[in-house]
Amino acid sequence: MKSTSLRTPLLCLGLLSLAACGKGKEQGPPQMPPPEVGVVKAQTQSTPLAKDLVGRVSAFRSADVRARVSGVLLKRVYQEGTDVKQGQVLFEIDPAVYQASLNSSQANLASAQATYFNYHAAAERFRKLRPDNYISQSDLDTAEANERSGAAAVKQAQAAVENAKINLGFTRVVSPIDGRAGQQQVTEGAIVGASTADTGSSSTLLTTVDQLDPLYVNFTVSAADLDRLRAAQAAGNVSLSDQGKTTVKVTLPDGSKYDQDGTLDFSGATVDPTTGSINLRALLPNPQRRLLPGTYITITANLGELHNVFLVPQAAIQRDVVGAYALVVGQDGNVARKNVSADNLAGPNWIVTQGLANGDQVIVSGLQTVQPGKPAKAAPYDPNKKPGEQGPPAAAGHAAGGKQ
Repeated sequence: MKSTSLRTPLLCLGLLSLAACGKGKEQGPPQMPPPEVGVVKAQTQSTPLAKDLVGRVSAFRSADVRARVSGVLLKRVYQEGTDVKQGQVLFEIDPAVYQASLNSSQANLASAQATYFNYHAAAERFRKLRPDNYISQSDLDTAEANERSGAAAVKQAQAAVENAKINLGFTRVVSPIDGRAGQQQVTEGAIVGASTADTGSSSTLLTTVDQLDPLYVNFTVSAADLDRLRAAQAAGNVSLSDQGKTTVKVTLPDGSKYDQDGTLDFSGATVDPTTGSINLRALLPNPQRRLLPGTYITITANLGELHNVFLVPQAAIQRDVVGAYALVVGQDGNVARKNVSADNLAGPNWIVTQGLANGDQVIVSGLQTVQPGKPAKAAPYDPNKKPGEQGPPAAAGHAAGGKQ
């Protein structure tokens, strides 16, 4: 009897314990708080319209130095690869033949002048004698004709002398422009020649001179892009700069920034049918001769100004097969996806032209911890903090105190 009465209370206690355990399992673990993310508030603004392009450097002026008379090249006067001035002698061609030609022309001029003097003196005498009928009119006409022929012969001889002087001067080949002289193309002792129309031969190239300050930067813009920009300008969303006000910033091949800005000085009026692009050219100062013709560089052309756009940190814009998108924290505290148009960069930010609205809380940090449709706790984005540390220091201190 005693054992039966003792089992009954123990059985009741066991049933109560099992019921208590069942209630605990039904409640489950405590709910996790929503993840904290760093956000920036989207606000429309205006920003420069910059486009990254590839350009090629070319000389401001490039002149071929060629032989203008034929002869033996005696010597090179300049040092290859150095800067030369306009009119500076670069080469010397054997002048002996041209000096002799000049001497002959000068002798012919002296003979023509002497003949003219005789004809002129005879004509003067006949003009004095004719009024008294000492000579016939026919004799006077002949004397005056000889005088005119003698004068013409003098002018012809003078022209021959000038031509001989010019040819003799061409034996000293000078630089046509200021610039940097290139490599010598013909060695001393070689016979060089001038261009001739009858044989069609061209004159001998001796070297080239390139003006390196300033320089040209040649680049292209897609005709489709330019058409979209002009359409946006008509809609008031873009203000395009006039030629001469469009600036160009240069990034060198090593990634460093060039310390001089260029300005657009030429815009093509036709589209290249093979590439579908329009040729543009910028004028770039090069006082230290740091850039050389033929170099490929990256340029950032400031084509104007964009209006009513959003600047969003690069980390906030993601891309998938659909396109670019951003995650935002809505008014209900849940995360939502917004597809955006972001094709250009402005420094560390993407330029978003469509998809966002003023006041949107765009998530920048903590993107890996959230999902569309799930809640998230928004805090102002601080690039110096990690994703779980966003928000003011006071809030972080309060959370730490709660853990204690």
